[in-house]
Amino acid sequence: MIRLHFTSADLCRITLAPAANALSETVLGLRLSLRLGRAREGLVHGAGASHRVRPAARQWHHSLRGGAVARAGVLAELVAEDGFVPDFLLQPSAPDFADALDAAASTPVERLALDLGIPEASGWNGGLARPGRWAHELAQGSPAAPRALFDDARRYFETSVEPLWPRIRRDALTDRALRSEMLLRGGVDALLTTLGTTWRWQPPTLHLPSASTYDIPLCGRGLLLVPSWFATGPMVMYRPEAATVLVYPMYDGDDGVPAGASGSTDDRPEALAALLGRTRARVLTLLRSPATTTALAARASVSLAAASQHAGVLRGAGLVDTVRTGTAVLHSLTPLGHSLLAGI
Repeated sequence: MIRLHFTSADLCRITLAPAANALSETVLGLRLSLRLGRAREGLVHGAGASHRVRPAARQWHHSLRGGAVARAGVLAELVAEDGFVPDFLLQPSAPDFADALDAAASTPVERLALDLGIPEASGWNGGLARPGRWAHELAQGSPAAPRALFDDARRYFETSVEPLWPRIRRDALTDRALRSEMLLRGGVDALLTTLGTTWRWQPPTLHLPSASTYDIPLCGRGLLLVPSWFATGPMVMYRPEAATVLVYPMYDGDDGVPAGASGSTDDRPEALAALLGRTRARVLTLLRSPATTTALAARASVSLAAASQHAGVLRGAGLVDTVRTGTAVLHSLTPLGHSLLAGI
């Protein structure tokens, strides 16, 4: 479990990335392709089980020609070990791929070594489990090593990610609009509550599922939220001089809808499950017609306590209004709730 600890200053300094980041998406796309390829060969188990892989990403992976390692060259050596990604390859503030590559290329040798964990350094963001000779050359400042890395990264982007880039950019803008609406209508609680279905916001701490345990104080510098089309779970980049970066799987309204499906409102619970969780998405859908807690529990086939809890979370996210009518309460959708069901 990763726990991000907020102060009041951090809650005032949560920002949304303006767009998808081309370099980080290139790296995360390669990481996902490597995982899916290894799972297909039986070298790892459950590559998509603990973290959900969107169907469109699987289709993208299956459409690629040739192996991921052959297409990525030396770049694959930095992302193939247990999902680790060196910080200098993310560059969350760079506006486009060329600028991100330039920023990565200007990383000081000392920082490269720290990012790669060569030699192993405690208190940082991790390191390669088994760094090879090329990674050691990169960490030691070999001038040929970064040239090879960035040439291979550029080639992988052009051959594997760039054809998909218009969709990634469009989906990132949709996600940004959704998160902005959550923040506008429901405040920080709504934003953090709906970032991930298995994530838990218990003020002032955001709990993220992870095989490792880390406590990360944000120290008043805030949090930068970066959506990713390829990410299947959270990824945290701690920056002692700036806001901590949280990469999260972006919302996709088409995600979860089988290929060839109509995309009608009957399919919305499947699509919304990626954002809210299956039961909560169904509760939201059932509130197209206002209902008391008792009626909602009957419609959703859940207990009164569960219906009240789900309605409370949706109300906190700005999706549901609740008013008291005599001895009962009546739940109904807000404009944001209607918009979400319609598919923003």
